[in-house]
Amino acid sequence: MKVDGTRVKERTFMFALRIVKLCRFLEEEKKEYVLSKQLLRSGTAIGALVREAEHAESRADFIHKMSVALKEANETEYWIDLLYHSEILEKNGFDSIKPDIVEILKMLTSIVKSSKKREDS
Repeated sequence: MKVDGTRVKERTFMFALRIVKLCRFLEEEKKEYVLSKQLLRSGTAIGALVREAEHAESRADFIHKMSVALKEANETEYWIDLLYHSEILEKNGFDSIKPDIVEILKMLTSIVKSSKKREDS
């Protein structure tokens, strides 16, 4: 299955790199281990699921993998918000990464919705 060109693939990979670096910072500088592990797991899973969807066995499998990627993105946004509102993640870090996850959520939502429409047609 084709995954919306390479745009979502590139965006989710670059986002995963940012998440890895952010989690390293949170652990080394803030000594925050529990929430950073949750963020690392969900934030890197998004791109992995998008990659899995590329080789889906069927349209239903593609939709399922992209839907799970969307759920992971939603969870990632939760951890980012929680880290910010609990004053572990500073405003400049939050303002830098928040638009990225919002854009990824929009992209994945669009892909899932349009794929479901095509499946119903």
